[in-house]
Amino acid sequence: MGQNDEIDEEAPILSIAVAAELSGLHPQTLRQYDRLGLVVPARTQGGSRRYSLRHVEQLREVARLSADGMSLPAIARILELEERVRVLHRQVSELEQRVRAELENRPGARVFAAGPTGSVVRLRHGTRVRRATDIVLWRPRPDLSTPEGQ
Repeated sequence: MGQNDEIDEEAPILSIAVAAELSGLHPQTLRQYDRLGLVVPARTQGGSRRYSLRHVEQLREVARLSADGMSLPAIARILELEERVRVLHRQVSELEQRVRAELENRPGARVFAAGPTGSVVRLRHGTRVRRATDIVLWRPRPDLSTPEGQ
């Protein structure tokens, strides 16, 4: 499967019967978890519950923790914290990508060298070149149309 063919784990596409079967729980248990706010599915316009694959994983986890003797309020807190951690991980990944892009595109932070044929070659930060190669630090010209550039 290609990148675009991946299954969206967040897509609410499963009926309560399918989610119950996949999680190994009775549909009535899923309704109870929904009422308690443990695993809250999306709703269709008609009001039917629709579960995602992520909901099914949460249902399995609730069943495991409950079987281990954990109370439903404690399980609710764990699910809440896991969701918070998931959101924070996504935010950190997005910020890392933005910082990486900023560092690569920051004016004055790009280093170029003349290649053997006289072409301009971009170097990665910290890359060493042969002594015979001239290194030029590129800095953008001030914009002459602004008062600061005059």
